[in-house]
Amino acid sequence: MDQLDTDRDGRRALLALMGRYGDGYRVHIAAGVLLTVLTVAVGQVLPYVLGVAIDALFTDARPYEIAFLPGAWIPATETGQFWFTLGFIVVMSFGSLVFGTTADYLWGYFAQHLQHEVRVDAYEAAQERDLSFYDDTQTGEVMSVLNNDVNKLENFFTQIVSMGIRVIVMTLGIAAFMLWIHAQLAVVALVILPVLFAATRLFERRVSPKYEEKRSRVGKLNGRLENNVGGIQTIKSYGTEDEEVDRVQDSSAGYRDIAWSAFLERVGLIGSISGLTSVGYALTFLVGGYWVLFGPPLFFTWELSVGTLVTFLLYSNRFQFPMYQFAGVLDGYQKARAAAARVMTLLEGEAAVQDAPDADELTVDEGRVTYDGVTFSYEDAEDNALSDVTFEAEPGSFVGLVGPTGAGKSTTMKLLPRLYDVDDGAVRVDGQDVRDVTLRSLRERVGYVSQEPYLFTGTVAENVAYGTEADHEDVVAAAKSAGAHEFVTELDDGYDTEVGERGVKLSGGQRQRIALARALLKDPEILVLDEATSHVDNETEAVIQERLDDLTAERTTFAIAHRLSTVRDADTILVFDDGEIVERGGHEELLAADGLYANLWRVQVGDVEELPDSFLDRAHERMRAET
Repeated sequence: MDQLDTDRDGRRALLALMGRYGDGYRVHIAAGVLLTVLTVAVGQVLPYVLGVAIDALFTDARPYEIAFLPGAWIPATETGQFWFTLGFIVVMSFGSLVFGTTADYLWGYFAQHLQHEVRVDAYEAAQERDLSFYDDTQTGEVMSVLNNDVNKLENFFTQIVSMGIRVIVMTLGIAAFMLWIHAQLAVVALVILPVLFAATRLFERRVSPKYEEKRSRVGKLNGRLENNVGGIQTIKSYGTEDEEVDRVQDSSAGYRDIAWSAFLERVGLIGSISGLTSVGYALTFLVGGYWVLFGPPLFFTWELSVGTLVTFLLYSNRFQFPMYQFAGVLDGYQKARAAAARVMTLLEGEAAVQDAPDADELTVDEGRVTYDGVTFSYEDAEDNALSDVTFEAEPGSFVGLVGPTGAGKSTTMKLLPRLYDVDDGAVRVDGQDVRDVTLRSLRERVGYVSQEPYLFTGTVAENVAYGTEADHEDVVAAAKSAGAHEFVTELDDGYDTEVGERGVKLSGGQRQRIALARALLKDPEILVLDEATSHVDNETEAVIQERLDDLTAERTTFAIAHRLSTVRDADTILVFDDGEIVERGGHEELLAADGLYANLWRVQVGDVEELPDSFLDRAHERMRAET
């Protein structure tokens, strides 16, 4: 199950994000709210002043008086009142511009800093998640959260919040001004508000699940794209371009369909709002025009001047703007809710592997490693990957792990640096349970070189020195120990050669030697080589083995190998089958026992005719199970 799919309440997730990241920006938020309110409020004064000027200067319907403005400030002559009106409109318009620009600056400052902090924290949370999380979650989906979802939050706080405040203040402000200026005509102008509110509520209920599904599908689409771009060499090698285009098309079509459905809902809301506000405007003109020409209609009793009608028509027309924006606010809010739910899922998810509350630093005096009755199964797996694995590696010893594919060799060694945690039993280093020590101290003392090492974009030297502050001489020494120096010096720029994304410019064997040099430079007390020479040729492996003999003499070393020559000289060889250790001993001892190891050796040396039928039958069963 995708661990980023969630039923989390998006509204609560959004509030949780505000609570977590908004405290440091309270002044910016408060000032932004205040200035946004002032921007809208000042803008709503202008139609009122214009209506007063029309009645006073052109129809003599009432004296030139502006509420809350001292009469001494208003000129006595009509000419003075005309220029005063013009100046008042200019000053208020400029004030609204200044207030609005400053508010946008404050909202933008808050949103950009929130986006940065959320992205960094979300990345840190993703980095702290254990491998089981990534077993079930595509990299593209995590990237979708870190990029798309976080960007949606930035857009929400930059535009949608301030727009929402404007919509609310403008709607309430217009309604309040209408009721204050002429309550009876306001009843006509505001009759559409309940209908508009009902339409928007319906839209919210219908579109909310669609946006949640949309965010999930964009994550899956990103996962598909990331997977295909990363495997472009394999796609080209097998000529499966058309098949992969079809897969991307299917994923993209799934996203398109849900996005189109949500878009149609939004278009329907915008059309409804536009139509209803037009009806309200026309109704205000119809009733108000009749009122001015023929007197109060129906049950109305108050007088109505031309200036007041013009003010109401301006306000009614302005209703279209907040109502139209309201659709955008709801649209942005629903997107932000879905994004916030996914971001909070990542932020609040707990890693299965983490430090115990009273964890101590790992102290390695000898390097003795003990597995005591270890049992482990992967999440959602029906069978155990390991069952009652017990052995002890003496300090400074070289232990080989061999067996068929999927027998549990790599899983066993991943439990040592706690890439996973045991279900039962214990793994100990010098008597210390690895679950009782800090992860950082444990992993500093355990070097791990995987079969498919990851190289970061950068130079050869940067990849060898990764995680250390080693100088160039140390980098070169580690490369020589790993058998990498010779090929590195033949590269165009030597140690300054860019390796490309994931080391794509290097061969598999070259990448393995760079990773091995990186582990050796770390100088760990315990070294794990997981098929670390599987991509090198026999000659190179012989050179590496010769140099490793010196490097592993004073450290406990584990080597997982399908190529049995790699572990032929190991102090102890552990033979795994179906998650259990079925044989153990030295090379000659295991050959004499004529068991699984002996059969694997016959395969290696090409003595296939001597293999028992039971071994071949078992091999065929495994092949069928894998397919």
